[in-house]
Amino acid sequence: MSESEGAFAVWTDEQRRPLAAGAGRREDGESATERSEPSRTERSFEVNALAAVQRAIGRPPVVRAARGLSLFGEHAAGWFAIGLVGAAVDRKRRRDWLTAATGVVAAHAASIAVKRVVRRQRPIDDSVEVLVTTPSTLSFPSSHATSTTAAAVVYSRLTGRNLVPVLVPPMLVSRLVLGVHYPTDVLAGAALGAVVGGLVRRAIGRRRTK
Repeated sequence: MSESEGAFAVWTDEQRRPLAAGAGRREDGESATERSEPSRTERSFEVNALAAVQRAIGRPPVVRAARGLSLFGEHAAGWFAIGLVGAAVDRKRRRDWLTAATGVVAAHAASIAVKRVVRRQRPIDDSVEVLVTTPSTLSFPSSHATSTTAAAVVYSRLTGRNLVPVLVPPMLVSRLVLGVHYPTDVLAGAALGAVVGGLVRRAIGRRRTK
């Protein structure tokens, strides 16, 4: 199931639980009804910050753009596709582009692995509007933030341009606008993506200097 939906909608807790569960159980093996409420600490900062972002910029045009980013970044598919296009167009550096694309997928896989260990549940609070469906109830770290940051780092190496400030902030903010991640989820995802992307970028650089 994609994280993106075409129609603008606001979901209550009762509505979004079966919506997230879909026809069966999700990739984490839990139904949405098994999710727990956030801790008091999370509510005092994380939920309030998330709700504040939605109140400040959660207008229909912004939500539509956020949903577009959600669809593009689902399972790192959009970023992987860019790597394949780069490999097809830039034949002299085809191997580098394929390595970069593989690195983006690796970053996404790393985020999923961490999610299954941490098992933090997605935001559930009356003050938060969930504006998109998700393939999992797990929240930490944000896989969208991880793969986007990794893609920005490795593709910056291949394009010769710093893509991080252009690509990363919009994706991070979009996850908050859609109400599917806490602020620390997206920050942790960006950090993980930067680490994986940096390792892949270094590997590409070493190969080019040989």
